[in-house]
Amino acid sequence: MNFTPASQAPASPAPASATNARNYVNPYLAGVGIGLMLLAAFVLVGRGLGASGAFSSVVATTVSATAPGHAAANPAYAGYLGDGTVHPLRDWLVFEIIGVTIGGLLSAWLAGRLRLSIERGSQITDRARLLYAFGGGTLMGIGAKLARGCTSGQALTGGAMLSVGSWLFVAAAFAAGYAAAPLFKRSWK
Repeated sequence: MNFTPASQAPASPAPASATNARNYVNPYLAGVGIGLMLLAAFVLVGRGLGASGAFSSVVATTVSATAPGHAAANPAYAGYLGDGTVHPLRDWLVFEIIGVTIGGLLSAWLAGRLRLSIERGSQITDRARLLYAFGGGTLMGIGAKLARGCTSGQALTGGAMLSVGSWLFVAAAFAAGYAAAPLFKRSWK
């Protein structure tokens, strides 16, 4: 990561469209690819795509290994512990997340975009950007647990299954994004 103090950072970073725009995949092609991957997941594994279940499986396994009494008495872990033989490597979503991580790194490397940096506007410091990212990620994680699924699970899998709740989630997520964008726009100038 680039931890250059804000006083030494460039006045305004180049817009994303000007930096290696040719190295990005066409979004329509990427959408078709995601759709085909979702279809393959349904056909081959019998489940859709998602991410939060993998993290829940790893947390349940860790709690069960370190405090088995607490894990057995806590209903939040019941779905992950089953007969007590839970292991994160038995959950296919864990492999999905590992694959997504490796695929993202490989894609960035092949496109010449692999570097450690903190993306931010000139009006915000690196520390503030990291705090906002951590806070937003924490809220998204809590929301995913309360909603019984993350954005990929709700939007992709739930949407493909024509779940009314998932379609309402997608509409609310986009509405919230558009409503919040003006509040944060000046931070990215």
